[in-house]
Amino acid sequence: MTVAFDLGGLLEERAGDREHLHDEHLNGKLAQVLRTIGFDRNYTSGAGCYLYDDEGRDYLDFLAGFGVYALGRSHPVVKQALHDALEADLPNLVQMDCSLLPGLLGEALVKRSHAGIRRVFFCNSGTEAVEGAIKFARRATGRTRILYCDHAYHGLSTGSLALNGGKEFRNGFGPLLPGCDPVPLGDLAALERELAAGDVAAFVFEPIQGKGVYEAADEYWVEAEAACRRHGTLVVADEVQTGLGRTGRFFCHDHWALRPDIITVSKALSGGYVPVGAVLTTEAVWDKVYRSLDAALVHSSTFGSNALAMVAGLATLQVFDDEDIVDRARRTGDLLVKALQPLVDRYELLHEVRGKGLMVGLQFGRPTSRGLRLRWDALERVRAGMFSQLVVVPLFDRHRVLTQVAADGVNIVKLLPPLIAGEEEVDRFVGALEDVLDDAHKGMGL
Repeated sequence: MTVAFDLGGLLEERAGDREHLHDEHLNGKLAQVLRTIGFDRNYTSGAGCYLYDDEGRDYLDFLAGFGVYALGRSHPVVKQALHDALEADLPNLVQMDCSLLPGLLGEALVKRSHAGIRRVFFCNSGTEAVEGAIKFARRATGRTRILYCDHAYHGLSTGSLALNGGKEFRNGFGPLLPGCDPVPLGDLAALERELAAGDVAAFVFEPIQGKGVYEAADEYWVEAEAACRRHGTLVVADEVQTGLGRTGRFFCHDHWALRPDIITVSKALSGGYVPVGAVLTTEAVWDKVYRSLDAALVHSSTFGSNALAMVAGLATLQVFDDEDIVDRARRTGDLLVKALQPLVDRYELLHEVRGKGLMVGLQFGRPTSRGLRLRWDALERVRAGMFSQLVVVPLFDRHRVLTQVAADGVNIVKLLPPLIAGEEEVDRFVGALEDVLDDAHKGMGL
């Protein structure tokens, strides 16, 4: 049979058209940003913790696709599982059936959750999972208000955007979903005041906030959960980025032995191949949503339980078990923080290293010495958070280390390495950061 589609030939033939195509048909502003900061590289492959460009250079990936590549890129077990699924010609998306693969993946997720979690709804992304959580909470409680923490990030579709603390994402897209109100992260009294009205369906939170790697005190989470229970409010843990081993526990809320009514997951569950999201709930919540036979499809997603996504999730969880991924993340995270912590004393521009496991934030701030302080102030007058960008760019340009500024207008660099990273990757990153900070302290020659 003649092959009508030649992927390799197409990629080779059109390799030089990448930026032109984005400028013409996709997000040309993003292409312009990448050119401006020197991030416009032609990546041709990825494996493990590294990306490779068309000149054969390696790049240490401490961004991991915003946390998608927990197992690194091109993990052979996940790749083989997907090949097997394609070869099997599975009866995919019949819709009017109960296929095996979603049941198996649901079972695997329930087994890894606290004892109260019994049901799973599959969707396609983190933001879709949060949308589902909002609907489930409202239906289960008969209430409409949703509380979220300031600085939160829960996605960019309209409902999840209403729980988003970043004004830069919200501006111009309103009015958003009504009845969604912020509370300061870690402020128990403020949470109690809102809950006391008796109309709050759910408190939705990231156990560690992705936009800034902001944390609350350990005791806050325990007391916040207890307050929600007293007022009949559901506890919803958004584990889209913090879940699946990222913080050294399978779920970040496990650090405090919390028992959320609803858990949202995505990103790492995909194995880096097929988009997948999930809403995990208690039986009590589920029974209120799918309350009768005629409500069996009251909330659904066309592609949510597709075979390739389910296979990617099952293979990913198998690798987590076989390769001890969660504990590896904890150990490497401890190693990374231990290596970074002395730099806080050595460099006055670096104020704090925080986070858990392999979700780490580097907080930069105003220095004390006069010369550095004057240069810092001049940068911040140009644009708030400028210094952190001037760390990210030379890390990439000089050392081929890919990182990100944690949020708009803040001097925080976020590290999200693949969970398979080890001592070699830690050493390379720390050495690169030392070189960049040495230059910064000699005169901010970045």
